[in-house]
Amino acid sequence: MAEKSLFLEFFGDTPFYRVIDFLLEHRLQDFTKTEIAKESGVSCASLYNHWNRLEEFNIIKATRKVGNASLYQLNQQEPLVKELIGMELMLIKGHAGNL
Repeated sequence: MAEKSLFLEFFGDTPFYRVIDFLLEHRLQDFTKTEIAKESGVSCASLYNHWNRLEEFNIIKATRKVGNASLYQLNQQEPLVKELIGMELMLIKGHAGNL
């Protein structure tokens, strides 16, 4: 990751929030667990450590299967995720107002 997003600057640069940040940035796409780990800059082991929490809070949802691989994306219907999206937009607007 080259530059920290405003989301990570606000919430902290932890593996859990890196995954959420990646999913927020790519909310219309779906990915395998391996792709999520790689693209968010966390190890597969770290992703698996947080996966139950992502499912427990309905942050992610399974979208389809391609061969043996399951694909997942941000669950935009979940109220908590809607709030996270709103927080991200507020951070962006606040930062833009300070430029």
